[in-house]
Amino acid sequence: MPTTHRSFIAAGLLLCATGFAAAGPATAPRTATAPHSAPIVVTEAYVSPESPGDELDSLATWRHPDGRTWLIATAKSSHQLVVFDADTGERLRAVGDKGSLPGQFKRPNGIAVLGDRLFVVERDNRRIQVLSLPDFAPVASFGGDELRAPYGLWLNPDADGGGADLYVTDSFMYGERFDKLPPMAELDQRVRRYRLTFDANSSVRAEARGHFGDTGERDALRIVESIAGDPAHNRLLIADEYHPKSTLREYTLAGKATGRQLPEDTFSFEAEGVALWSCRRGKGYWVSVDQLAPLTVFHVFDRKTLRRVGSITGRTVATTDGIALRSEGNTRFPSGALYAVHADKSVAAFDLRDVIAALKLDRNCR
Repeated sequence: MPTTHRSFIAAGLLLCATGFAAAGPATAPRTATAPHSAPIVVTEAYVSPESPGDELDSLATWRHPDGRTWLIATAKSSHQLVVFDADTGERLRAVGDKGSLPGQFKRPNGIAVLGDRLFVVERDNRRIQVLSLPDFAPVASFGGDELRAPYGLWLNPDADGGGADLYVTDSFMYGERFDKLPPMAELDQRVRRYRLTFDANSSVRAEARGHFGDTGERDALRIVESIAGDPAHNRLLIADEYHPKSTLREYTLAGKATGRQLPEDTFSFEAEGVALWSCRRGKGYWVSVDQLAPLTVFHVFDRKTLRRVGSITGRTVATTDGIALRSEGNTRFPSGALYAVHADKSVAAFDLRDVIAALKLDRNCR
């Protein structure tokens, strides 16, 4: 959840039609009663040691040539990237420091991996920075001419690997404390698109391809961060954190609102991190966060129909922002793992075998 939006979480500070609560960290716990049957408890495979000064937000995974899997997290307060061993939660290193030079960061938020390239959204530098892996060397940056308060991103790569379409949410606000929604007419700028071209020498060229967002009362994107897509079903799911009807809204890859959203009673608090769990032949699931305390609820939906098939919680993980799902198996997690941020200060993993067993999902989902 964007820090400037955290004040929306207290029960007595819900948004109203005339304005918003003051921005700043919330002091009240995020508690609510789930609208569905109680989620099934799945014990975390691990929860990493806490590091409160980082303010961890979003996650991405990358397979190192030596066979290890890295879990890379953005750290908003320390203005760094933190690298964990994805199998154990061991903290391996931190990358970068505060600044605007290549390789530096200001409030890094969204993060994604494509091949050996790492894409990092920086809210306060108003850019997307591209780094190479495993050395984290700066490759490119773009978006500074268009972006105002970028948060989350999703990449749709070309089949031949020569380029990709990049979608980034832009949750700019107005007012002295940046706590007031823009006029409805300006909500058509909530998602921006870029066309990326990859050269043989690993360089990246980016071309701005405009923006989108419905401006009607029903389908407008008001407060946005997490975004993910599914080319097989021509679908973008965009988490709208606006109270009291936080939900996932469906758009096409071309940026048109379909008029469809997850039922408004799906999320007790805020719809947050969203990830596609892809199986063969277009089957699979979506996983999305309900950002609650004392325990985060993870809702699971059918990939094609968006029907809710069940929900889980851990025994520890709470107030989750970002998640990452890796279905590629290894020795530690043969069926893959779901990774989640815990309370902004550590990371956790769920074995997908445990999730499959708890919710009676397709055991052949690979």
